[in-house]
Amino acid sequence: MLSVRALALVLAAALLPLLPVPAAPSSAEGAVVLPVEAPASYEPATRCAPAAKPGTRVLARWLERRHGSHTSISRSCRPGQVTSEHQEGRAVDWSADARTPAGRRAARRLLRELLAPDAAGEAAALARRMGVMYLIWDDHLYAAWRGFEPEPYLSSSCRSRRRCSPTLRHRDHVHVSLTRRAARGETSWYLRQPPRYDARSTS
Repeated sequence: MLSVRALALVLAAALLPLLPVPAAPSSAEGAVVLPVEAPASYEPATRCAPAAKPGTRVLARWLERRHGSHTSISRSCRPGQVTSEHQEGRAVDWSADARTPAGRRAARRLLRELLAPDAAGEAAALARRMGVMYLIWDDHLYAAWRGFEPEPYLSSSCRSRRRCSPTLRHRDHVHVSLTRRAARGETSWYLRQPPRYDARSTS
């Protein structure tokens, strides 16, 4: 004869297929909502491979279509002298001039969109879904691993801000560096893009 414990296990196994399976979260349109990625860690550039990666190209097109202005991605490099994610094809520079009111407004709009919480209260939700590792704009660094809180920035190529060019100070563009996974188009934002943006439809 079965013990009480064994009988309970048998009954549980028999009833298990009848229990409802929790549905994955979905949007109002019924599409499955992928979870928001954790804030990115720092993944420094380590090799010379400047060809723009699929996800980076998708992000560049999105920036130009949604926020106007133009973008650039790749930087040439010499072996052994890799210093930027541009040299791995996973960074985008989006033009915005901090010396003009229009440029400052445009950059603030972009930063607000990237760093705003979503409807569920997830901080910097869009930047996290895009796999943004860090941003640099107007003498400030916004690092994912520090909650995208702005902190003073000075390029290692500059002794002081006064002697530093607008470009090295990132006063004429917003720099966006991506994780390697995002550059491949594998984080949640890229996986949900329509065909004109989708990294999987690019070479």
